[in-house]
Amino acid sequence: MTIARTAEPLPRKPLRLWPGVVAAALQLLAWFGVSIVYPAATPWGMVVAIWAGLAFVLWWLFFSRAPWPERVGVIVLVVVALAATKRVVHESIAGGGMGMLIYIYALPVMSLALVAAAAAGRRLSRGRRRATMIGAILLACGVFPLLRTGGVTGEGDSDLHWRWTETPEERLLRAGDEPAAVPAPPEEETGADWPGFRGTERDSVVRGVTIETDWSRSPPLELWRQPIGPGWSSFAVHGDLVYTQEQRGEDEVVSCYRLTTGEPVWKHRDAVRFLESNGGAGPRGTPTLRDGRVYTMGATGIVNVLDAGSGAVFWSRNAAADTGTAIPEWGFASSPLLIDDLVVVAAAGRLAAYDVASGDPRWSGPAGGTGYSSPHLATIAGVPQILLLSGGRVASVAPADGTLLWEHAWETGASIVQPALAANGDVLITACYEMGGIGVRRIAVAHGPGGWTVEERWTSRALKPYFNDFVVHEGHAFGFDNSMLACIDLEEGARKWKGGRYGYGQLLLLPDEGLLLVLSEEGELALVAATPEQFTELARFPALEGKTWNHPVLVGDVLLVRNGEEMAAFRLSSAGRAANASAAPDTTDR
Repeated sequence: MTIARTAEPLPRKPLRLWPGVVAAALQLLAWFGVSIVYPAATPWGMVVAIWAGLAFVLWWLFFSRAPWPERVGVIVLVVVALAATKRVVHESIAGGGMGMLIYIYALPVMSLALVAAAAAGRRLSRGRRRATMIGAILLACGVFPLLRTGGVTGEGDSDLHWRWTETPEERLLRAGDEPAAVPAPPEEETGADWPGFRGTERDSVVRGVTIETDWSRSPPLELWRQPIGPGWSSFAVHGDLVYTQEQRGEDEVVSCYRLTTGEPVWKHRDAVRFLESNGGAGPRGTPTLRDGRVYTMGATGIVNVLDAGSGAVFWSRNAAADTGTAIPEWGFASSPLLIDDLVVVAAAGRLAAYDVASGDPRWSGPAGGTGYSSPHLATIAGVPQILLLSGGRVASVAPADGTLLWEHAWETGASIVQPALAANGDVLITACYEMGGIGVRRIAVAHGPGGWTVEERWTSRALKPYFNDFVVHEGHAFGFDNSMLACIDLEEGARKWKGGRYGYGQLLLLPDEGLLLVLSEEGELALVAATPEQFTELARFPALEGKTWNHPVLVGDVLLVRNGEEMAAFRLSSAGRAANASAAPDTTDR
C-alpha cells in the first residue's frame, strides 16, 4: 500500500542581519562620530555615510532574506514617513542643510531602528513582526518633530534643541525693547574711528596699536555686555557711537549703541525677516560710516542711508529689485563701499552703484556667479578699481561707470571672503564650495598698451579660507585653513605652519607688534604670534557664549565682539601702560 506524503513548505531562512548592522553603524559613525573625533574630516564623513546608506538599502532589498512584501513595504513606508515628517518638523529642521538636514539625521536613525526591529521580531509571527518594524520606523521619525536647530557650525554640526525651548531671539523679545532711545548729540565731522567692514582698507589691520600679551597678568577688562538680535554683522565706530545690524522678530534693524556703556541710542527698522537654517536669521552686512551718515545693506537687499546721530532716513532702495537679482541662498552679505559720490553694494555677484545724495541708481556692473563678498577698492597699476569675488572668479570694474576692466576665473562655486593685495600689487583671491574652502591663488595684474592682462602666479591648497577672512603681513598670509589657523608664504604659497583649533572664527592683525587677535567660533579670544617660524599661541580668554562668526573690532584700547546672541566690549591693556604699571615703584608701607 502506498502512503501519500503531504508536501510541507521548507522553513524560511533566518534574516541575514549582520550586513545591515554594519551599514547602520557605519552611517551613525560617519555622520556623527567623525565630526566629534576629527571635525575637519566631516565632509568625508558625509560621503561615507551616503555610501553606507546606499549599502543599507541594497542589503535590505536583495540580501536581507526578508519576505519580498516586507522588503518593498518597508522602503515605501520609509519614503512616506520621511515626506510626512518633513511637513511637520520645525522650519529650521525642514530648511537646514539646504533642505537635506532631516534626511541626514533621520535615515541613520531609521536604519538602526529597522535593524533592531528586524532582530527583535525574528521569532514573532508575521503580523507581529511587521507591526514591530512599522512601529520602529514611525517611532524613529517621531523624534524629529520635537527638535529645532539653532543653525550649524562651520564644520556642519547642528545646534539641536527641544522644539519648545526659547531661542535667544525669543528671550530677547520677551524681555521687551530697551528704554526709549536718546538721539545722540551731533559730533564733529571727522573720519570714523572704524568706518566699517574690516576697517579703513577692508583688510582687518589695526595700525598704531600695541597691547599687553600677558593676559594672565593683564587680562581683558569687560566694560559692558548686552543681548542682541541675530545677525552676522560687525561694527562701525565713530566717537562714542557704535553701529551694527541685527534681527528683532519680524524687523531687520540698524542699531546704534554707546561705545562707553553699551546703552541703545536709536534703532531703524525695516519690516522684513531673512531666515536661512544653517546661518540663522538676520542681516549679514556691516554698516559703513562717512560724513555723518550710516550706509547699510540688509539680507533681503534693502539699502538704507541714515543720519548717524538720529537714525533718520535720507533715502532707501532695494538692490535686489534694482538689479533683478534673486535673494541668494544665504542672503545678501554685502557691506556698502563709499567712493567719491557713489555708494556701491554687491547684489550677490552683481555690483550696483547709487548716488550718495539722492539714492538714484548710477550703474550696474556685469553679472557674476553666486557671491557673498563685498566690493573692495584697490589701486592696481596706478588705476583705482573695484574688485568683487563671486562665483569662483574675481572681476574688476571702473568706479565711474562699472565698466569691466578685467576678470579672472578659477573654481566654479561661491565666493565669500575679501581679496587681498601683496606688497607688489598682486592680487590674492580665494574660492570655496558649499562645504569648505578650496585654497588661495596669487594673480599678477598688469596694464599696458594692449589693455589689461592677468597671469596666475601660483595656487595653494595650504590655506583654504571658507567664510573667514585672512590677513597679509611681511610677505606671508595668515588665516583659517578651514577650522585651523595657518600661515603661507607669498612667494610660492608654501605652508609655513598650521596649528590651533579655533573653529571657523575671524581675526585682526596688529602689525606694530606682529600679533594676530583671533576670535574663535566658540567665542574665545586668543593672541597668536604673526610670525612664519612656528605657530605660537600667547594667550586665551573667554569672551562670548555661542557660535561666533562676526568680525571683531579694535578701536584704541577697546575691543568690540558680538555674535547672534550677545555683544560685549573689553578694554585691552596697552603694552606701554602694562609695562609702566609693572615698573611703578612700590609705595606701600614696609
